[in-house]
Amino acid sequence: METAATGLTFRDATDVDVDELVALIESAYRGESSRAGWTTEADILQGQRTDPEGVLEVVKAPGSRLLTAERQGRIIACCQLEHRGDHAYFGMFAVSPGAQGGGLGKVVLAEAERQARAHWGVTEMHMTVISVREDLIAWYERRGYRRTGRMTPFPYGDERFGLPQRPDLQFELLVKPLA
Repeated sequence: METAATGLTFRDATDVDVDELVALIESAYRGESSRAGWTTEADILQGQRTDPEGVLEVVKAPGSRLLTAERQGRIIACCQLEHRGDHAYFGMFAVSPGAQGGGLGKVVLAEAERQARAHWGVTEMHMTVISVREDLIAWYERRGYRRTGRMTPFPYGDERFGLPQRPDLQFELLVKPLA
């Protein structure tokens, strides 16, 4: 689906997109390249954010989609949508660092919410965010998400999720009702 106003084309990722998606996700969150955008986690986590197996698992899983946003044939943003009964889970959200700060994230998030309602009839969107990411949580709150105070532990010791640089990482559940 193309939106003329933004010049974006939205589509579900396929197997052939995996390497491009891993590169996008890594560039948005890890290493020096991520510092060009505001979503970097480079100061709290090092190592990888994801890997080809993890991305392919999302692409292939039943009830799961990896929505991509393309501009001029290049994937510049993506997010995971997973159907979980009465709600959808939103994750693996990445916007190319060079494209951050111009409203692209808002557009992708709104499209993800629209598609979750349209395809699955869900009434809520859920996501988890590292609780020390106050700037990111505030961004989601401005888009209607609310903090629940429900925490889950960070998977310390599992290098597939990165190498934590501090001992107080945990995930907080954020929820938004979908109209």
